[in-house]
Order: sequence, then C-alpha cells, then structure tokens
Amino acid sequence: MTTIGKSALLFLGGVLFGTAGIKVLSSKDAKKAYTHCTAAVLRAKDSVMKTVTTVQENAEDIYAEAKQINLDREENEKPVALESEPDESVEAANENEV
Repeated sequence: MTTIGKSALLFLGGVLFGTAGIKVLSSKDAKKAYTHCTAAVLRAKDSVMKTVTTVQENAEDIYAEAKQINLDREENEKPVALESEPDESVEAANENEV
C-alpha cells in the first residue's frame, strides 16, 4: 500500500472515530455524566470557599491581635519623661505671684 493509501485510510478512520465520538459525547448518558461531574465540581468549590473564608477570618484575627500586641509594647517601652527643668508655664506663674 502506498503512502497516499495509508494516509487516506487514516483520515477515513479519524472521520469515523470522530463521528462516533460526537454521537457518544452528545448522548443522554454522556449529558447525565457531565451534569454529575459539574455538580461534584460545584460542591468542591463550595467546600473550598468555606475553608478560604475560615482562613481569612483567622488571619484577620491574628493581624488584629498582633497590632494590639505591638501597640501595648510601644506603650510599655515609652521612656518616662523626668522633669528636671520646670515648665515655662510654671515659671511664669511663679513670677506673677511675686
């Protein structure tokens, strides 16, 4: 058989296989399978979205607590101002009394 004959047979086989494939893929049973697969994907999506929401809420809580810890730490680390020099307002008040 020549190369052209082999190519023609492969082409015809592909056309027949494709036509049969289209019939199978568009049958009632195939549509039912597609519907069930799509429903399973939607259920999985809902489950993933619930998990993502939970993780986001936990991350927001952790972030808020971390900010509060840093604010508390800043408050505790602020140096206490020692009054070695009197305020100008106190000096002005003392001068007015004399």
